[in-house]
Amino acid sequence: MLLWVLIAVAVLAVLVLGILAHGLLGAMQRLTTEFRATDVALRPIRAEVEQTLARAAAQRTGDGTATSR
Repeated sequence: MLLWVLIAVAVLAVLVLGILAHGLLGAMQRLTTEFRATDVALRPIRAEVEQTLARAAAQRTGDGTATSR
């Protein structure tokens, strides 16, 4: 009788761990997809910020390579 209880507890524990792992892996996959989409959406903004920073640095140094918009 005790053996059946131990087997049932072990099976339930494996089942619960499997469900948790499945949920965590799915959440990680969705999060990775969101990060990639955010990166794609922010690329133009990042490029514009880098250009602005380069123009500001050029104006600070006064090397004359800064261009106006």
